[in-house]
Amino acid sequence: MARTFLSWPVLRQLRSPDKLGRGTAVRSRQTDELAARTEAADRVAKSVCPYCAVGCAQNVYVKDEQVIQIEGDPDSPVNRGRLCPKGSASKNLVTSPLRQTTVKYRAPYATEWTDLELGTAMEMIADRVVKARNDTWQDIDDRGSRVRRTLGIASLGGATLDNEENYLIKKLFTAMGAIQIENQARI
Repeated sequence: MARTFLSWPVLRQLRSPDKLGRGTAVRSRQTDELAARTEAADRVAKSVCPYCAVGCAQNVYVKDEQVIQIEGDPDSPVNRGRLCPKGSASKNLVTSPLRQTTVKYRAPYATEWTDLELGTAMEMIADRVVKARNDTWQDIDDRGSRVRRTLGIASLGGATLDNEENYLIKKLFTAMGAIQIENQARI
């Protein structure tokens, strides 16, 4: 249909029974051709938003094994299909081209970051944690009380960690003797 003066929405509105312009008078061919992104999905995976402890349910729409959309699950009694701004943006957690997928390391006094192999990075971290724990270990405090702790290491978890990950991190750092264990979502 060619665009003419008579196809303007205001004129269609005045000429049709839709005088308030809330229905067919304001619909264009482009509007009629629109389809929801989720209609193209091959499958829907159920998930939980990773950002906080509320546990909002999500529907993850997948096409060709790629995430194409993440929305709130309307069947969930927790969030009834709604997501907060962070939850609504959780697709970027998986698909953003800015997402880091390698271990970055900047050596002391260096000005540039370099990529490290995961195994190398894990060994470096483990060596530093063990050294910090050994160098700062306390069996007895200044008052003679048995404390068996270290003040040389601490943990600050992130809001994108789920409850299970935070539970395991708490157990690990407690077993190592750390007492400063916190989560960014709670601060």
